[in-house]
Amino acid sequence: MMQYTYALILFFTVIICLVASFDKRVPFSKHFDSFIKAAIIVAIPFILWDMWFTHLGVWWFNFDYTTGLKIGGLPLEECLFFICIPFSCVFTYFCVTKYFNLKAYAAFNTMIVFLTVIVCAVVGLIHTDKWYTFITAWVTLGTVVYLHFIRKVTWITEASMVYTLLMLGFFPVNGVLTGTGLESPIVNYNPDEFLGIRILTIPIEDAVYGYSQFLWVLFFYKHFESRKQISLI
Repeated sequence: MMQYTYALILFFTVIICLVASFDKRVPFSKHFDSFIKAAIIVAIPFILWDMWFTHLGVWWFNFDYTTGLKIGGLPLEECLFFICIPFSCVFTYFCVTKYFNLKAYAAFNTMIVFLTVIVCAVVGLIHTDKWYTFITAWVTLGTVVYLHFIRKVTWITEASMVYTLLMLGFFPVNGVLTGTGLESPIVNYNPDEFLGIRILTIPIEDAVYGYSQFLWVLFFYKHFESRKQISLI
């Protein structure tokens, strides 16, 4: 049973959202095509990043908690992570923004981007010797700069508020992956390659990493939804 631990984490993370997505009140199932395309596009570079860091020894996996199936040295479950977790995140965003008008908070976009850029730039410049910290900081900085200044999206505050809400699910899911409640972590981190600041057992970089991933999936999801609407005109 232990070898299904990672798979069960993904299953329980996604199943409630998957079933709820067919509810007529929040018919996210109608948008599966846009989500799948967005998730795959974003998953490719993130999985390559994952493979690279695994090869470098920045992190590694305890295969006792996986089915043993591998793709490029990664557990199959780790690859599915980049579909299952974004699904729950985007579904939550879909539900929250359907019932709550968060567009009024768009005025805070510049402030959030400014703070993100400052913090990430400082961290990235100081910790050039820590691969996870360094890359995560600059990827996140580049993400918000591109979305805000080049693509001029208006939903960064919306997304940030929903991501804050998603932390309620992030802590138990990532907590188990990083060792909470287990004899040993499923995902192990080289202490020389991250700040060493943990939220329970979770490296703080994981939260920032997840934020970037969420923003990119949301960006492509909205892009494909817009194209779909145009095609219907």
